[in-house]
Amino acid sequence: MALVSEGDRVVTHYFESKEPGYRGWRWAVTVARASRAKNVTLDETVLLPGSDALLAPEWVPWSERLRPGDMGPGDLLPTEAEDPRLEPGWTGEDEPLPNSPVSEVSQELAALADAEDAELTTRPGTSRGSIAAVADELGTRRARVLSRYGLRLAADRWDEEFGAKTPMAQAAPASCVTCAFLVPMAGSLKQAFGVCANEFAPADGRVVSLAYGCGGHSEAAVMPKPPKPAPHALDTMRVDDYSLRPADDSGSVPDRTDGSTDDLGHS
Repeated sequence: MALVSEGDRVVTHYFESKEPGYRGWRWAVTVARASRAKNVTLDETVLLPGSDALLAPEWVPWSERLRPGDMGPGDLLPTEAEDPRLEPGWTGEDEPLPNSPVSEVSQELAALADAEDAELTTRPGTSRGSIAAVADELGTRRARVLSRYGLRLAADRWDEEFGAKTPMAQAAPASCVTCAFLVPMAGSLKQAFGVCANEFAPADGRVVSLAYGCGGHSEAAVMPKPPKPAPHALDTMRVDDYSLRPADDSGSVPDRTDGSTDDLGHS
């Protein structure tokens, strides 16, 4: 129990909380007495954390807590209307003026179309034959696209995981820009990124920087030609003739087994 004076005739009494899960919390009861009054009144009662109280972590919005891989099947991830990563995919700036020749031709071509055929599924605010309607038919019109800020965030994220500064790229024999397994990307990101298509590479199916590299480079280990065998010190394929008896002109006396005498008369 503790007592703290808050001012003239205002005192706060602290009592230890016995509630489970509120270790270190204290009940704060503030009482006061009006000037020249004899009775003490109760101002407020509140449960406050102490210096060693068990507190919950600071609240973080879900948009800041979300991490890659957190989404599962059926989960929805809404985006804000003013998301800085996105910008309008079509603003109408390229739409021709109503009285322009281009607009008149578009309207005439639309009028010539068979009314019974499958009509264009236009969005509210678009007219038949307009650029927006044609974009809807071709499936190329999107409400929003990536902004420059969104593209930069994606590029920084991909370059951090599969970029030139990674240990794998530092030890690679060559970069992905010369690899046959690199699948080019479309759009402005193709100038710096591609998709790896080597099933044995660590980045298979991932977006990689053109400056990234690994040991799975298509030209990393070209099979060398087999070395030419060294000649044998002893030619075993040639037959050498060796005489079992010495030549007659050597001066040697041949062995005789018949018991006859030689020219010198020795027996």
